[in-house]
Amino acid sequence: MTSPQFNHGAHELFDVHEVLSTTLGALNKMTLVRDHIQDPELLDILDRQHAFMLQEYNTTVDCFQSGQDPAVPTKSYMMKQNNTFTFGIEPKAPSKPMQQASEINDEVISGFMLGAAKSIATAKTSAALETTNPVVRRVIADSIPNCIEMAYETSIYQNKHRYYQVPQLPVADMQMILQSYASAPQAVTQ
Repeated sequence: MTSPQFNHGAHELFDVHEVLSTTLGALNKMTLVRDHIQDPELLDILDRQHAFMLQEYNTTVDCFQSGQDPAVPTKSYMMKQNNTFTFGIEPKAPSKPMQQASEINDEVISGFMLGAAKSIATAKTSAALETTNPVVRRVIADSIPNCIEMAYETSIYQNKHRYYQVPQLPVADMQMILQSYASAPQAVTQ
């Protein structure tokens, strides 16, 4: 019988290590760029996401080290924005790498935030599929929607400022794709 503290498989240890180190990287980057933010709305998003991500990091560390229920359970991240996207693309200057640190701006910072949320979601999904400890698996699996919500919130912010544009297909093409599937009949159980 293995104690809860050591109820971890090798893949789980490596994958949860990746989740925690990816989260640390995101938290550190948020701290580094915070003072460069110009838009109060983006600052509010960063501060809320940082605080939430920090608590989620601590919850994961707690259950990972103990193998038992964490002192603070996983919560649900709630964004403030509505779900409005502007569709279509407008001409803009081509993107290119910064040449010096003084070029950092809200577009770059929100891009860091979006990339971090996506990376953490990917790492958590992979880890949840490899985790043998039931508590750690549930904590990680329950936190994936929070990463998705943070990424969505950041993409809405970026879209509002035209940093992230959403192209659309012509209506006829969309309609053809939307109608290319039909519901399957329900299976009869015996």
